[in-house]
Amino acid sequence: MRLARNRLLRAAIVAAIASLAADLVQCQMGRVPLLFTPALAATPAPAAAPPQGDPVLGQQLYQSCMGCHSLDENDVGPRHRGVVGRRAGSVPGYSYSPALKASGIVWTPVMLDRWLQGPQKLVPGAKMYFTVANPKSRADIIAYLAKQH
Repeated sequence: MRLARNRLLRAAIVAAIASLAADLVQCQMGRVPLLFTPALAATPAPAAAPPQGDPVLGQQLYQSCMGCHSLDENDVGPRHRGVVGRRAGSVPGYSYSPALKASGIVWTPVMLDRWLQGPQKLVPGAKMYFTVANPKSRADIIAYLAKQH
């Protein structure tokens, strides 16, 4: 009886974690072949606009980005202060992937939303694998970054 209950409990915990994983940020670092074409960056954004973000909540959510990024210093990823409106691959002193440097992307809120949904989908060959599944969480993070001039 106890063994069966433990198995059920373990299965419930695994299911709960899997459910939460859809809303959590996932980070993997690795290399993939360069498959990017600049036309991909010009692909129209989805018809639905991202939800309105809350910069206060975004500041809290940004903590999960800080494993690789900082507002003011290059780290595993480039610094984020001033990212909204900046051309991708343009922070001095950071070693970008050739794919991102050639992308022609400008980090608008809509483009940042697309990026956070799947950097490798937007720019195959980019260094970043970090995704944010929840649309409201993405909007909150972007709203926070937009205030970091």
